[in-house]
Amino acid sequence: MKKVFRFFKKELMLTLSLAAAAVGLLLTPMTAQRFSQIDWRTLGILLMMLCVLEGFKQEDVLRPLADLACNLRRMTTLTLFLVFGVFFSSMLVTNDVSLIIFVPLTILLFRRTDREAFILPVISMENIAAIRGSLLTPFGSPQNLFLYGQAQVSVGRFMLHMLPLCGMSAALLVGFIFFLYRRDPHMPAVPQTDADERPAGRARQRAAYIALFVLVLAVIVTRTKWWPAALLIVLVGIAVTDRKLFLKVDYVLLVTFLCFFIFSSSVAGNASVAAFLRKAVAGHEYWWAIGLSQLISNVPATIVLYPFTENFSGLIYGADTAGLCSLIGSLASVINYRLYVRAYPQNGGRFIKTFTLVSWAFFAFVAIPGYFLSRWRFF
Repeated sequence: MKKVFRFFKKELMLTLSLAAAAVGLLLTPMTAQRFSQIDWRTLGILLMMLCVLEGFKQEDVLRPLADLACNLRRMTTLTLFLVFGVFFSSMLVTNDVSLIIFVPLTILLFRRTDREAFILPVISMENIAAIRGSLLTPFGSPQNLFLYGQAQVSVGRFMLHMLPLCGMSAALLVGFIFFLYRRDPHMPAVPQTDADERPAGRARQRAAYIALFVLVLAVIVTRTKWWPAALLIVLVGIAVTDRKLFLKVDYVLLVTFLCFFIFSSSVAGNASVAAFLRKAVAGHEYWWAIGLSQLISNVPATIVLYPFTENFSGLIYGADTAGLCSLIGSLASVINYRLYVRAYPQNGGRFIKTFTLVSWAFFAFVAIPGYFLSRWRFF
C-alpha cells in the first residue's frame, strides 16, 4: 500500500485525472454511446508518438545537436543554441521530449565550469521555448494534437494562425537571452564535454524509429481513417526493433488523457453543468483556458473546455499560453522541474522562484497580444 500511495503522490496529474473521471461518472454514468464518442484516434496517435519518441530518447537520435553545442565558445552563443534547440525541436518531437533532451545537456555543460549560476534562468527560458515553439505545429504538444484533430483545417492554415505567436515568442527569447548576459556579452562558454559521456545510438534502430516517426506525422497531417493500421505497424515495428521499449513508454500520460476524456464526456452529458459552462466559456475561451489550466494543467483543461467553445482560436491560444503562469499550467513545466531537482534535490524552491519570475515576465509581454490575436478565427 505504501508503494501505491507513493506512486499516486508522485503522479499527481494521474491522481487528479482519476478523481475527475470518478466525479464525472457520478455526475453522468457512462453509456455505450458516450464511450464510443471518446476521441480514440487522438489516444491512438498519442500512443504512437509516446512509443516512437521513447525510441528517440533511447537511441539519442538528436545527439549531433548536442555534439555541436559542445563546440560553442561564448555563453550567449551557447545559450541561444540550447534555447532555440528546444524551440525548434519541440515543433517536431513535442515540448516535453525536447526538454528531456536539452535540459540535462544544459546542466552537464554549465556544471563543468563555474557557470552553474546561469542554469536556472537558462532552463527557465528553455521551458518557455518548449511551450512557445511547440505551439506552431499540430504535433508540437498534446493539446495541439487534440485540437488539430477536431478542427477541419489544413496543416498550412493551422501553422499560419500560430505563426504570429511563435514569431513574437522567438524575438522575445532573443531579447531575454541578451538581457541575461548584458554585463558580459562575450563571457566564455564551457569547455567541450567528453565524447563518451553520452551513449552512442545504433544506426539500424535510429533509422527504424525515424521511419516510424514519419509514418506518425503522415497520419496526423492526412487525418486518415486508417490510423488503427498505422498504430499496428508502429507497435509491430517496435516489437521487432526493441520490445523492451514498451516497458519505458509513458503510459501514465495516456491514462491521464483517457480519464480527462471520460470527465469531459460526462460533464458534456450533464445538462445543467453543460449549460453553465456553455454560457460561461463561450466568448471567453482565452481566459478560461489560461485560468483552468492553473488548476488541472493545459491538456486536460483543453479537453474539458472544447465542447463548450465557440472561438477555437481563443481556446488554443489560451492553452498554449497557460504554461507561462505556473508550474502546473503545463505538463512540460513539471517535467522540467523533475529534471532539475534530480540534479539539485535541495533547490526545488529556487527553481520555482526563478521559473515563476522568468515565466511571468514573458507572460506580461505576450498575454494581451495573444488575446487580441485570438479574435482571428481559424474558421
